[in-house]
Amino acid sequence: MVSARHNRKRKHGRRRMGLLFKLLCGAALAVALTVGATVFFQVETIAVVGSSRYTPEEVIAASGVAVGDNLFRMNKNQVSQRIRQQLPYIGDVAVQRGLPSTLTFTVKEWAAAARVEVYADPETAEPPDGEQEGDKSSEEAPEAPEEQGTAATAPWLINAAGKLLEEAGEGSGAIPVTGLTVLSPRAGEQMAVSQSQQERLETLKKLLSALERAGMLEQVGSIDLTHSTWISMVYRERFEARIPLDKDLDHSLGVLALAVEDTVQTRGEQAAGIMDLTQEEYDAAFTPASG
Repeated sequence: MVSARHNRKRKHGRRRMGLLFKLLCGAALAVALTVGATVFFQVETIAVVGSSRYTPEEVIAASGVAVGDNLFRMNKNQVSQRIRQQLPYIGDVAVQRGLPSTLTFTVKEWAAAARVEVYADPETAEPPDGEQEGDKSSEEAPEAPEEQGTAATAPWLINAAGKLLEEAGEGSGAIPVTGLTVLSPRAGEQMAVSQSQQERLETLKKLLSALERAGMLEQVGSIDLTHSTWISMVYRERFEARIPLDKDLDHSLGVLALAVEDTVQTRGEQAAGIMDLTQEEYDAAFTPASG
């Protein structure tokens, strides 16, 4: 009996020692991997692919990554976000690790789709007819809406998704847009407008995206968002397109393109006028330009 009990104790002790040995080996392996990753997987080469507006040095500086950093300890999402915030024309960034020591940034650049002009909304810029400032006492006057930001004093370029790129210079080539007041603009951020213009901004983004999908951006000369039920758009230089707000924009642009093409074939290359898509009786009603 004593011998059997002794044997069981010896077996139990060996099992405990075996378990302890495995734990120690696992811990040693984890330490070795951590040390190995820290020592051996350091960034030695950083490559930039797809950038034409910015130099590789500018992209690398914006990323915050430097030679000598650990390849696996960096957060790829944070690196991508830093690049997009500091370099507004960059839209997508893929961060790829190449063992043992290479990091590659593959970027996709945005194009400027529209130029938002300086605009003073007449509904808020002027007092009602017959009233002058100071006609009412401060107690009788309604409270002014909360200030939402400082209006831009220069036109701004945006991409099709409404991201602010930079102040527009001469000859930008982007589509002039009227009817929105850019508030507190900052390159790399989404365009902000007053609450009263929020629907117009959403309409503009949908229209620009639809034009981009249809390959029609370069055929648009200007966009006017000041009308309450339709968008006014100069199309192919000689046509004023009136597009209803309550219809599918992809469908409306398809109708517009077909109607203009049919009009040109019927009336000749010099045909010009209003192409109205807001009529209930017709998909598109053409009114020739006078003179």
